Amino acid sequence: MPASTYRIASLVPSVTELLVALGVRSRLVARTGYCIHPAELLRDVPKVGGTKTVNLAKLRKLAPTHVVLNTDENRIETVHALQAWPEPPHLIVTHPCAPEDVPALIDRLARAFPLPGVSARAAALKNELLRELERPRPDTPLRRVLYLIWREPWMTVARDTYISRLLARVNWLTLPELDGGEHGAARYPTLRGDEPWLARVEVALLSSEPYRFDASHAAEARALCPRAAVRLVDGEALSWYGARTAAGLRYARALAAGAEGNS
Repeated sequence: MPASTYRIASLVPSVTELLVALGVRSRLVARTGYCIHPAELLRDVPKVGGTKTVNLAKLRKLAPTHVVLNTDENRIETVHALQAWPEPPHLIVTHPCAPEDVPALIDRLARAFPLPGVSARAAALKNELLRELERPRPDTPLRRVLYLIWREPWMTVARDTYISRLLARVNWLTLPELDGGEHGAARYPTLRGDEPWLARVEVALLSSEPYRFDASHAAEARALCPRAAVRLVDGEALSWYGARTAAGLRYARALAAGAEGNS
């Protein structure tokens, strides 16, 4: 397919940001309402609903040749619906589960959309990330942390998620001690609030997304984890992969260093 005919729909906020960083903004014809970065370059790209509530009729009218999805963020029903179109688009399903997976994702997208300048931008992004990945882990004690992404009910992350594995690189080990599997709700478990292991949590991290935690929720978090220090954290820095993974690793190191300085 000639590059001039690419019409890309990205249904993944992190990947939308990465595609812009790679230089393919001119080929984006659709995004979700959560694809908000970089705002000044996405303002004119049509929205087609949310990551889990894609307006397939609107998307079809935009005639994408390629649709980028994610195993965690999009529904399998969306994939099946796209595959059932009379002329289905090329589907690129992403699933990075650790910062170490991101260089391959950058390469994959660069190969998929070989527009002018994309290869050089991909190399620069990947080289910056590889430098961060090669840095030794900080010489700080292991901390048991609870990373909260939702309330009513409380929800957290399993250890085989991107967030948990990024935090592990700065010696913050998420609780509970479980893997969620390749896909499904178990990757983001719901808490009852009376789990015995909550008493072992040393740091409770309140994410700014998808639930917008703020200082008003600190008391609830302390009641949930009575021994824990409570910290508000930038959820985009710790969960958006791709263009900001290198910065996310630096942010996590700074958080861990600050926690040690305040301990």
